[in-house]
Amino acid sequence: MCGVGIPLRIRQDGSPADTDIFQQVYLFLDNNYGNGGLVSVTIEVETKDCSMLGDAELEEMTEVCADGPNQFEIGLISKQTEEWVLCTTARENGRLKGFSFFTLERIGGTPSVIIGLASIARTSKRDTVLKAIVTEHLRRSVLAFPDEDVVMGARLNDPSGFEAFKSLTGVAPAPNGKESGEDRAWGKRLVKRYGMSSLSYDEHKFVAKGSEETACVIDHTSLKPEKFAPEVVAFFKPLNLKRGDVLIAYGWAMAEDLEKLV
Repeated sequence: MCGVGIPLRIRQDGSPADTDIFQQVYLFLDNNYGNGGLVSVTIEVETKDCSMLGDAELEEMTEVCADGPNQFEIGLISKQTEEWVLCTTARENGRLKGFSFFTLERIGGTPSVIIGLASIARTSKRDTVLKAIVTEHLRRSVLAFPDEDVVMGARLNDPSGFEAFKSLTGVAPAPNGKESGEDRAWGKRLVKRYGMSSLSYDEHKFVAKGSEETACVIDHTSLKPEKFAPEVVAFFKPLNLKRGDVLIAYGWAMAEDLEKLV
C-alpha cells in the first residue's frame, strides 16, 4: 500500500481558513504509482467555484484531453461551468495535468460527491494526478459533511475510470455481479441526478444509453490496463460509445477514513 501525507499550505487571500481553495498535496507512491520504487511527487490541487474559471483555464482543459479518446471541445467544457458548482484542477510545476467538475450535495439525505466531466492528462504520473483530485474531492466532502459517510458517483466509458474509486468501499457495479437492491436503487438515483432517461437505463448492467451527444465521463487511461479483471472489462462491452452510452458507478467513503484528510 502507498502512504499518503497531505500537509496543507494555505494561500493568504483573506478568505476564511475552512474555505481556502489551495492545497499542496504530497503523495508518496510505491510501485503502483511510481517508476519502480518509492518516489515523491508534488501536485498542486486547487478547487474553486466554477463561476471563477476564466477563458484561459478552459483552453488549458481542452489541451489536457486532446490526446485521449474523449476529446472534449471548448464549448462542452464551458457548458460544465453552468451545470456544476465546483472545479478541481491539478498542476505540476504550474502546468495543468487534470481537472474535474463536481458538486457536493445530498441525494435523498445522503451526503454525496457527484463528479461530472473530468479529464487526466496522459503522462507517466496520470494515476498520481487522478488520486490527488479524488482526495481533494473527498477532503471537501468531509468539510461539508463532517462525521458522515459519503457516496461518490461518476459516469464511465472505460475500465480505467474505476481507478478513481480505489480508496472507496462498496463500489458498484462489482466484479462478482451480485448487486443488491440498494445498489440498483443508487444507480437509478444517479441516472436521475445526471438528467438521463430512466427508460433507457439498465439497472442490472448499470448502463445508461446516450442521446447521440458526447458523454461527460471521467476521461482517464490507466498506466496498467492489462491488470483489469476480465469481469470489469466486460461491464463496458454493451456500451455504444458513439451514441454516448455510459456506465453508472459509485462507492462509499467512510467517515473514519475521511477524518484523516483534514
